[in-house]
Amino acid sequence: MCRKECTFAQNFQNCAMNTIECFNEYIRQTIIANWNQNALTDYQGQTLQFHDVARKIEKLHIAFETCGIKKGDKIAICGRNSAHWAVTFLATLTYGAVAVPILHEFNAEQIHNIVNHSGARLLFVGDFVAKEIDPEQMPQLEGILNLPDFSLMISRSEQLTYAREHLNLMFGSKFPRAFTQNDVNYHADEPEELALINYTSGTTGFSKGVMLPYRALSGNIGFCIRRLGKVVKAGSPMLDILPMAHMYGLSIEFLFGFCNGCHLFFLNRLPSPSLIAKAFTEIQPRLVVAVPLIIEKIIRKKVFPVMQTPRMKLLMAMPVVREKVKQKVCEQVYQAFGGQAYEVIVGGAALSKEVEQFLMSIDFPITVGYGATECAPLISYRDWTEFAPGSCGCAVDGMDVRISNEEILARGQNVMLGYYKNDEATREALDKDGWYHTGDLGTMDEDGNIYIRGRRKNMLLGANGQNVYPEEIEDQLSSMPMVSECIVVQRDQKLVALVYPDQDELINFSDEELQGIMEQNRQELNMCLPAYSRLSSIELVHEEFQKTPKKSIKRYLYT
Repeated sequence: MCRKECTFAQNFQNCAMNTIECFNEYIRQTIIANWNQNALTDYQGQTLQFHDVARKIEKLHIAFETCGIKKGDKIAICGRNSAHWAVTFLATLTYGAVAVPILHEFNAEQIHNIVNHSGARLLFVGDFVAKEIDPEQMPQLEGILNLPDFSLMISRSEQLTYAREHLNLMFGSKFPRAFTQNDVNYHADEPEELALINYTSGTTGFSKGVMLPYRALSGNIGFCIRRLGKVVKAGSPMLDILPMAHMYGLSIEFLFGFCNGCHLFFLNRLPSPSLIAKAFTEIQPRLVVAVPLIIEKIIRKKVFPVMQTPRMKLLMAMPVVREKVKQKVCEQVYQAFGGQAYEVIVGGAALSKEVEQFLMSIDFPITVGYGATECAPLISYRDWTEFAPGSCGCAVDGMDVRISNEEILARGQNVMLGYYKNDEATREALDKDGWYHTGDLGTMDEDGNIYIRGRRKNMLLGANGQNVYPEEIEDQLSSMPMVSECIVVQRDQKLVALVYPDQDELINFSDEELQGIMEQNRQELNMCLPAYSRLSSIELVHEEFQKTPKKSIKRYLYT
């Protein structure tokens, strides 16, 4: 980076620290400030620099205008994370259209329903999705474009066909000399203006369209830049693992990283554990944003077995060497995430208390945040150096949080406008004073740290009228032998645990032995639980639980 560009980038970051109110101004300024720097890379594939991103955005703007897309029109995007997914999303918002990100893991019927419900005029799809969908089931669409090369899959508009066939010519005519930083001009968004509709994956079956205004995106990005921008600087590598169609991945990994001038890498293939491990080693991300499943698998499969060996137990019992052992273990865990991360932020679901306590005991830089799609998503966070064990941080800037009847309520800049075409659900979630009712049960200490107990809809009523929080039981059960995943359900006033056993260890035990292990787990667990929340039985399930994209079990399928 030349000295002039370096100064420009630093000035932009200093400006961003003081918060830019207009979301699209974040996009414009980061592109100008980092013009010749790497921006988006498909892992083991193409790299786009910021000026490449700007050119592609401009070409899509020309295509939108030519085929009659107006401000506020809906444009849907469905595919795995990729540089072109990111470009399409940025082009949509900087044009003034409304983005409708759709999880590529949704089935064809769900995709059809979301496209139709949102009234999207265009749909951009990845290779896998293109093979699954039926264009005839989405009659109002004017066109479907392929994300890998922006080619037309189907066009029902002469203007769209013309625009795609003559796009390079039109771009050349508009910018006959060159396309420069001075040509980067975007839609000036208003705080309350609708930016995107994000359809919740949901654990109760029906997806609701969360209407998020530009202020919610600006609130999330501004907070991240102010709190993390000093340690995650422009040019820093970041690995985008979480789906960008989910607000956690979209805001914290993608939008924060891009607006901060980082170099983003996308795993545009199925993110298997081996691929993720390889990518961490090669990319060495400066910040790791993860769901608990990723963290817990690494710790339970690679670390705990070593810590439980007789030799390691002996070393940990010796005060003289304990600290050196902890330091060595911490370094090994740190290297598993690339060895350069300022911290690992966990969110999207509850982190196992056993895993959290272990990581904190070895001084690993981990913190747990809390949010919801309806808050785009940030509600609370705290830097790992200040993080209170067992909590999920304090309310982020621009947000107020309080507890009412055990439920966590949030109000402020990040809160949604409501649910698209669903006034009843909106009234249930947003009260007249603007408080968003999260549905999560929790407490707050005198320092403002939030502690979550579970979901209100998951709470069970014991036979004696006591409230039972299944997540608290599951957290303890999940750390016991042979338990890979579990949920607690209620049958005839009795509590039953459904357990998916550890498949790696399964071959070492007969069915009878496995049942014996589970019965021993049940008895040991019940000794730690009050009488009203003890398990009556443990049932084994033979297939992995179905999950949402943020890896929460779809409880409604099992209760």
